[in-house]
Amino acid sequence: MAIETRNEAEPRRGQFLHGLFPSTDTHDQQSIANRVRMTVDALPVLLLANVVVAGGLAFVRRPDVGSAAFWALILPLVLILPAGAALVLFGRRRRAGPGQGERGAIGSPVRMHGIISLLGLLQGAGWSLWMLGLRSDATDPHWPVAIVAHGALLIITTLIFAPVPTAALALWLTLSIASVGLFGQFAVLAMLLPLLAVATVALGGISQRSYLASRRWLVNAAAALKASLLLSEFEESGRGWFWETDDRGLISYISPQIAVALGVPVEQLLGTPMTGLVLHETGEARGGTGDGERTLGFHLSTRLAFSEIAVRAASGHDVRWWSLSGRPAFDEFGTFLGFRGSGTDLTEMRRSEAEVKRLASYDSLTGLPNRILMRRTLDESMRDIAGRPKRAALFMLDLDRFKMVNDTLGHPVGDSLLRQVAERLQRIVHNDGQVGRLGGDEFNVVLPGIVEKNRLATLAAAIIQEVSKPYLIEGSHVTIGASVGIAIAPEDGATADALVRNADLALYAAKADGKGVHRFYEPEMHASAKDRRLLEMDLRKVMNDSGLHLVYQPVVNADSEAIVCFEALVRWNHPTRGPISPAEFIPVAEEIGLIPQIGEWVLRTACMEAANWPDSVRIAVNISPIQFANPSLPGIVMSALAASQLPPHRLELEITEGVFLNDDAATDAMFARLKAIGVRFALDDFGTGYSSLGYLKKAPFNKIKIDQSFVRGAAVPGNRNAAIIRAIVALAESLEMETTAEGAETPDELALIRSLGCSHIQGYIFGKPMLSDEARARVAGSTKLAMPGLLVTRDPRVAVLRSATIHGAFGPAQGRVRNLSRSGAMIESSTAFRPGDTVDLDFGEGRRVSAVVRWSDEERFGVAFDEPIEIEQFNAQRQLRAAG
Repeated sequence: MAIETRNEAEPRRGQFLHGLFPSTDTHDQQSIANRVRMTVDALPVLLLANVVVAGGLAFVRRPDVGSAAFWALILPLVLILPAGAALVLFGRRRRAGPGQGERGAIGSPVRMHGIISLLGLLQGAGWSLWMLGLRSDATDPHWPVAIVAHGALLIITTLIFAPVPTAALALWLTLSIASVGLFGQFAVLAMLLPLLAVATVALGGISQRSYLASRRWLVNAAAALKASLLLSEFEESGRGWFWETDDRGLISYISPQIAVALGVPVEQLLGTPMTGLVLHETGEARGGTGDGERTLGFHLSTRLAFSEIAVRAASGHDVRWWSLSGRPAFDEFGTFLGFRGSGTDLTEMRRSEAEVKRLASYDSLTGLPNRILMRRTLDESMRDIAGRPKRAALFMLDLDRFKMVNDTLGHPVGDSLLRQVAERLQRIVHNDGQVGRLGGDEFNVVLPGIVEKNRLATLAAAIIQEVSKPYLIEGSHVTIGASVGIAIAPEDGATADALVRNADLALYAAKADGKGVHRFYEPEMHASAKDRRLLEMDLRKVMNDSGLHLVYQPVVNADSEAIVCFEALVRWNHPTRGPISPAEFIPVAEEIGLIPQIGEWVLRTACMEAANWPDSVRIAVNISPIQFANPSLPGIVMSALAASQLPPHRLELEITEGVFLNDDAATDAMFARLKAIGVRFALDDFGTGYSSLGYLKKAPFNKIKIDQSFVRGAAVPGNRNAAIIRAIVALAESLEMETTAEGAETPDELALIRSLGCSHIQGYIFGKPMLSDEARARVAGSTKLAMPGLLVTRDPRVAVLRSATIHGAFGPAQGRVRNLSRSGAMIESSTAFRPGDTVDLDFGEGRRVSAVVRWSDEERFGVAFDEPIEIEQFNAQRQLRAAG
């Protein structure tokens, strides 16, 4: 507006010159560009008019080809047509150029302004040649044609060159001079000069006023555009929107996003009542706002301003809430024009309030009902409205190996895994019941009216199978399992508390039986649960009471049979229970988070003991995936080596494939840090886990340990284990790694292992795990071990872990089957059995086998079946590595 004021304040004298020769400021440049564009766009009409006029004059004059009259008609066309066509083509080409603004669209506006003025001069000169024959035209019968041609051309050229005043003046000046020459009278010149002066002043003044008007328009348009952009940005940001009504309350403007939210076009909303956009809400449905269609209609009808009234949108889809404000608008005469106002979306705020209420009953991570809502659901499933008991079943479900995933891959991956588990559970249970999350990795399922054990067992097996399928999370393949405990009301509990407690006991039994299984509640489980709780309490105190100790199993060179290494294995002698198997207390230690503490103690104790051995004997220590994921592990290793003064190359860390669950930069960095210390690495239990060759390529392993499940039975004719061992040995040799075959027990297996090229052997054939004193005595003299007496190759055994009830002379006892073959089994039990005892093994589900105890060793004993069995019929739930 400052430009507009300055120009209006200037004296009017001489302003017509500014109209003829405008300034080069931004606003005039824009106006000049527009004028040039209009003139260039109209030039084709001018060129056509020249051709028509030349044709009309040729019709009147009929000149001979080649005569002076002929060239007088042709020469102007030769000059004007190419010049005009070139100007048109140039202008259009520059206008179509990419990335050009207004100045670059048709060239420099001032330069193009001058070129068009020259074209006007050229047009006047060419036309002057045509006017030379005007006198002869008057004697021709067709002289009106010539008059019309000249008059039409004068009108057309004046209109086309009017946007560029200097071009029009150049045309008129040239024609005036030609007129004086044509008529030969200076009186004509005396008359034309004042007229040209008047035309120049008038044309310049008109042009100047046009420039001023253009400036005002550009300034106002820029201000309006800026205001429009600000409003548009405000609307698009979602922070608010605008509306307007006429004097009848009908919508005359509304922001487009509101039309989108309502799912109707903007055009359909225009002309409709403003009150039609909202619903009338009363009572609780209004959320306590007290405002709705009635309130909005009241304000509109009384023409009173209102502010931030909450209304519910009349949307047929999602529920939306708005806050509306408005003021009446009047013109300068006080006439009511309507309402103008704004609105904001309250939907998210309302949803947040609803979410707070929802979180009180639903799990925020999975969206499943939480413990409170599931307890309410269980209560309703066990009692009808009248309080009479109803039948129902309860599943308590716990994820196996979830803690390891959380510790190794991180909590974000764990959260994503829980969400996928929740989706799978809902898909399997479907409409049969309600799935809920109790917290952590614990879920439950309430099944109203479903109490048939066969149906419940089928559903539980389907849940375990579905949950145990691999997951793909952030590029990592994750595999977990599930254990399920089942209790049925009212048989297993007449109240919700009793049913939950007993379902928990069944879940503990399922986890104790090797996980990945389901178990129904049995009254005997109370004693087992109590025993497990006592075991947990004792295990928490065991480190302070020095209840753990290490035993050492020798690893020998396959050729020389000399001891080259001992593997450190942890054992627990309970003060009242006696020896407790690692298969029993290690899972408990994992669940209660004692593995890092126990692992560090094993590492330090083993290094201190190995310092007493010859330099040629190494110590092997198992490192769990949880320990490996701990950033402080290298520091712990260096501390143990420093305290024991053990050279790093004598420490061998045995790592399972579980550390590669998180195959990322952190895993590689941990390997690099430990390798820099100088310790050795052994890949334990190769072939029983993921068995990916990718990590063998980059992980710095010195040795591959072949799991005993491949060694045992390898010497039996027709067994494929020998081919697998041969392939592993070939792979290790190509990677310049050693191989240790675990679990060798018979001369046949020993001979086979040697023939297949294994470099080291570990197994009972060379020695059971022994105490530190015995191990020290073994290596103090000759490190070569003598093999025991002749052993025979037994039937192939399968490493399993499942529970069984042992019926003997002193009543039933609980045991765990660890190795199973057609002719016998190895069983762990806290109850002592002697060779020769007759027992019956109850595997559940009607499978009962009679057997005789053949040997007994601490907490383990071996039995021979009275009749051979088919292992497949026992459908072992899960194969595991047998304890060393």
